[in-house]
Amino acid sequence: MKQNFKTAIGLMSGTSMDGIDAALVHIDDDFNFEFVKGYSLDYPEHVRQKLLQIADNRGCSEDICFMDFVTGRLFAKCANELIKSAGLTSKNIDFIASHGQTVFHIPEDRQIDGISTKSTLQIGNISVIAQLTGVTTVGDFRSKDIACGGQGAPLVPFADELIFKKDKNRAIQNIGGIGNVTVLSKSCNTFAFDTGPGNMLIDGAVQKLFNLPYDKDGQIAAQGKIDEQFLNFLLQEEYYKKSPPKSTGRELFNSGYLQNILQNEKAPQNKYDTVATLTALSAKTIAQAYKNFVLPKTCIDEIVLGGGGAFNKTLKDFIKDYTKLPVKTHEDFGIDNKFKEAIAFALLGFCTMNRTTNNLPDCTGAEKRVIMGTVAYI
Repeated sequence: MKQNFKTAIGLMSGTSMDGIDAALVHIDDDFNFEFVKGYSLDYPEHVRQKLLQIADNRGCSEDICFMDFVTGRLFAKCANELIKSAGLTSKNIDFIASHGQTVFHIPEDRQIDGISTKSTLQIGNISVIAQLTGVTTVGDFRSKDIACGGQGAPLVPFADELIFKKDKNRAIQNIGGIGNVTVLSKSCNTFAFDTGPGNMLIDGAVQKLFNLPYDKDGQIAAQGKIDEQFLNFLLQEEYYKKSPPKSTGRELFNSGYLQNILQNEKAPQNKYDTVATLTALSAKTIAQAYKNFVLPKTCIDEIVLGGGGAFNKTLKDFIKDYTKLPVKTHEDFGIDNKFKEAIAFALLGFCTMNRTTNNLPDCTGAEKRVIMGTVAYI
């Protein structure tokens, strides 16, 4: 890394809505970066429940207005705790880049009075973050891509190119609440899309059936059997058949969706089998997405897993079985599975501050390269 570099903090909270990850990163002008330290802050329970209500379309405009500033304060707290734990002060940080908390995402055009547009909404007010940290803050990354005809997602593939390079054909598979893949190939432009539910349906089922937050290490799924009839029923979801670019989230795979499938007559009676089958669904949709949308364009030499799903051994084994490909994790490349996406937003923010384009139209469907991000200066 060059001697002249910027010190940045990337902030990320995903569709699982369990909390905020912060990554302290050094970045130089050639996009070389060094991950220095990470810090995570869990959402307080009432905050998380309110966010889930909003994301499930059970909130009101008052809730969104209030929670925008509440989450802004929590993002600022997470950044300040990271700064403190690293033995630094706000004067040592050049900028913060925050993804915010997505509460709704509409990736397909909707129409009203002749106006047609996609839309997305991330809360976690960046002016609040800037004020409470004393650090210039970049946010609202997705809007500019949508304004240019894209879906505003996925955005992390820009960083995947920088982190993993193209020395080998790889599927960089993130498994958060939603699964998304970045395809890095020597024979085509980088492209990416959301494969479907990652942990979202698994977590929801485990919370409902076992009163636990998630299936730690895939231990619950490992005790069940895949119900092939139920799995085939679940695979009929229309989203899986759509061609990229495409993105999805809690607007589709929400608590109502989970409730409907669990109440279906095809659902297993054994709750362990239910979790095993939902885990298989996440793996199978990844494998089918590769077969239908990736392999017609390029071969894949290996899969690199990241996100919370990378810690689920049963899910990882299912992915190996369904894809017949070697599976590594971000840890094999020296990147913390938990903080990769926070690192990515630090890199995206670096582009914003340097007025450099940071979207990939082949991934989002945008008409052109643009500079994403809005800046709240100190």
